[in-house]
Amino acid sequence: MSTVEEIKAAIEKLSPSERAELDALLDRENDAWDRQMTADAKAGKLDRLIAKVDANIASGNLREFP
Repeated sequence: MSTVEEIKAAIEKLSPSERAELDALLDRENDAWDRQMTADAKAGKLDRLIAKVDANIASGNLREFP
């Protein structure tokens, strides 16, 4: 059994209160990631990537996402 499978099985065995605790932990991690992405965007760290996307949109160089 892989580690991921073991984790999934362990999550299924959590009590409702333990599951809520895990959900809160994951939410905090997501919030931290969101704050970092917002800070990076405000600092201009994503400008080059956004410009590239905008150029692809303007040139019609896009394809549907599967």
